[in-house]
Amino acid sequence: MSVYIPFLGFMGTTVGLIRAVPQLVRLLRARQAYGVSLDTAATSSIVSLCWVTYGILTRQPFVCISSGPTAIVFALIAFFAIRFGRSVREFKIAPFWLIVLLTSGLFAGKSGLGVMLSVSVLVANLPQLWVAHKEGNLADLSLGTWALSVSDGLIWGIYSLIQHDISIMAYGLFQLTTSGLIVILKLLHMATEKNLAAGAARDAGSISKQEKNEFLDKT
Repeated sequence: MSVYIPFLGFMGTTVGLIRAVPQLVRLLRARQAYGVSLDTAATSSIVSLCWVTYGILTRQPFVCISSGPTAIVFALIAFFAIRFGRSVREFKIAPFWLIVLLTSGLFAGKSGLGVMLSVSVLVANLPQLWVAHKEGNLADLSLGTWALSVSDGLIWGIYSLIQHDISIMAYGLFQLTTSGLIVILKLLHMATEKNLAAGAARDAGSISKQEKNEFLDKT
């Protein structure tokens, strides 16, 4: 089954390279950041850099290649999220988790780093899950990024089963579940917005028809 490793690694690398791009593009186009978690973007950037380190230490080049550019894109998302209205007070998990990862890597090596990275995607995605649940306006949250994140979790989960890498396996599981929940919340928000727009259109049509009837009655 090892013959599938290069294919899965290529797929995971490709998804990893592009999964954060839709969110960055959406921010730059909208120049607003409604529904976007600054803490998730910053934490994801930090975690991705640590995955690069883990990939080097464990000699898994696909992990390095996919995580490096992702770290840069998430850092840009954090920067533009602040520029377009998010508050720096949202930084809660990111600085704390940076210390945790640095400490685990320095004192426990690749094993300690791998253990902490296995739950890092859960830590990184929880703020976005909370924002998606709490905020009423998710207009600038990219469905594309989180749909790709679901694929990312699925691909690396399969990869980890073949490689017998528990850290990547946990990453895949947490990425799949948390990203899936974020996608569901975004879809529910889109459906609600669509229903509200349809209701507003019906109300406007009813008002116009009523005004027309009143005009005809007067004439």
